[in-house]
Parts: sequence; structure tokens; C-alpha cells
Amino acid sequence: MTQSTMSHDPPIVAAVIVHEGVTLLVRRRVTEGSLAWQFPAGEAMDGEPPEAAAVRETAEEVGITIAPRKIIGKRTHPATGRRMIYVGCDVVEGTATVVDTDELSDLAWCAVDRLAEYVPAGVYPPVLDYLLAPYAPGRQQGEQALEQLESERKESHG
Repeated sequence: MTQSTMSHDPPIVAAVIVHEGVTLLVRRRVTEGSLAWQFPAGEAMDGEPPEAAAVRETAEEVGITIAPRKIIGKRTHPATGRRMIYVGCDVVEGTATVVDTDELSDLAWCAVDRLAEYVPAGVYPPVLDYLLAPYAPGRQQGEQALEQLESERKESHG
């Protein structure tokens, strides 16, 4: 694929969702290179603003309603070569579950200090800065929230 062809591909919009100090990751059924765990993401539709794409993709993939906070950054992903736009988001309502079973096999709420376990190649530095900056004081609360979310998830999957 040539550079000019790639520039016409729609960007992939990733929703960086933070809830009670933890961030949502999804596991793709088909990995892209070494990527298995990633943020909920998908292609923006023609003319669709990145914030709207983040909201739509998240609802389609994990069934929660989110509110976009800000665009964190843009880059060409080093593993996939795709144009990426990262949107910081907050949960408005719902409980995350795997809705799109064709694309996803699992999800996890992850504390920032455990991201390397899921994304060994590293997280895009502006995303990591976003995850650390406003939520660093609440990391202990985030660990407690993670334990609660995991407990609720196990109960619902019985």
C-alpha cells in the first residue's frame, strides 16, 4: 500500500475511557501484529468527527454510553501503519460487556500501572500522560474500583 493510498483510509478512532481511576481495554479476536489488547476503537465513517466515532464504536463494541472529553493525540500507529486519533472519554452510563462478539473476545478494566501487562509494546506517550495526569491521585481508589468491577463481572457471568 502506498503512502498516498494510506492517507485516504479513514482514521481509526480509539476511545481512552477512564472510570474510577481505571481504563477500559478490549481484546480483539484477530490481532493486528502484536496487538491483542487495545482501547475500544474503529474506523471513523466518512465525515464523522472523531468524538462521535469514539462514542459510536464504544456503544457497538462494549455497550456503554461515553462522553468525549478531549482529543489526546494523533499519530500513524507503528505496528499497523494506520492513522490513529485518541479521544479521552468518561463513562456516562452502562456496564461494559463484550457486545461485538465477532470482533472482541474479552475486556478488562486496567489500572495505569498494569498497562504493560496488556500492552507490552507500550502505550502512546500522550495517552499515558492523559491517564496519569488527572487520575494519578486516585490510583488507590482505581485499584479498589478495579476489584469491584471484576467482582461484578464475574457475578454477572456466573
